[in-house]
Amino acid sequence: MHVVTEPPRPGCPKRMHHGPCGGVRADGLCEMAATPCVFLEPPDWPSAPEPATTRTAVRAPLVLTDLSAPPADAATLARVVEVLAPTCDAVLVGDHQDRPDFPPSTLARLVDAAGGVPWVTIACRDRNRVTLEQELRALALDGLATVLCVTGDGRAYDVRPDVTQVFDLDGTRLASLAAALGLPVAVPETPTAPPRRFRPARLVHKQRAGAGVAVLNHVPRTADVATFVGEARRLGLWMPVVASVPVFTDARSAAVLRALPGLEIDPDQVEEVLGADDPVAAGIDRAVREAEALLAVPGVAGVNLSGMASARGVLEAAEIQAETGRAVRARVTQARGASPETSR
Repeated sequence: MHVVTEPPRPGCPKRMHHGPCGGVRADGLCEMAATPCVFLEPPDWPSAPEPATTRTAVRAPLVLTDLSAPPADAATLARVVEVLAPTCDAVLVGDHQDRPDFPPSTLARLVDAAGGVPWVTIACRDRNRVTLEQELRALALDGLATVLCVTGDGRAYDVRPDVTQVFDLDGTRLASLAAALGLPVAVPETPTAPPRRFRPARLVHKQRAGAGVAVLNHVPRTADVATFVGEARRLGLWMPVVASVPVFTDARSAAVLRALPGLEIDPDQVEEVLGADDPVAAGIDRAVREAEALLAVPGVAGVNLSGMASARGVLEAAEIQAETGRAVRARVTQARGASPETSR
């Protein structure tokens, strides 16, 4: 496996070589320290880690739906996946800084057993390099999941302060390791996080490292997604892009999304949904309309229905996500004049 010997960028709390991460705040400050991100100036990245000699093709899902379930609760996870699976093409499992869960390889097996197609997130925050390699090898052995390789959010000050944050690798180097093992690799990018002008080039950099599909974090305007993807394609991006659609139907589910560093949600849309007579119907309709608009952008092959959807419980949230996914598929099928099966 490729080994990067250069030191990380001095001053980065995540010890990144290939920054910036997606958590840079709007004012340019690091999410983990009250200092400017050290990658705000023109990047001088090390060479992209060498990709696998045979890159595993990744088919972008039309509908990729976030999985929300209590950590280490296999029974509830299965029930949620059973609700989601008929209405989406893949289920995205997070790797959250405040909710330690089963290992990614175990989560992939659980999602598969419940009838879903797993996409699993692996973050570098809580695992040293040996543990990351072990997880990647387990995932490669099973052959069940696409792997979303992320550096990872910094842990909040009040979440397990007794536990070290590792960051032996960053997301780009992790993507290279995963590709070298023949895994289908996805990578994130945050178009709205500073420094915006370098973000398209950074996504192409991840592609060179072995990524086969990109997942963009929330962007408040479809035109911004079109500008970002267009610039990335001009720079050499060929892999498909999945654009995130925030799904929220109450104040808490909106607040959780808005609190994520580096991400932006249109405040007018939040007000429109929360002020509606039926916020659930309004939230679903808003998400479907945004998904339609994003899927019309050249280079965008799918949407990620992102967020907890509802604070009323994971099963009710799953029903909202499922209805949203069902509606997106129906609209796409109608627009393409295809059967539901051919739109998958």
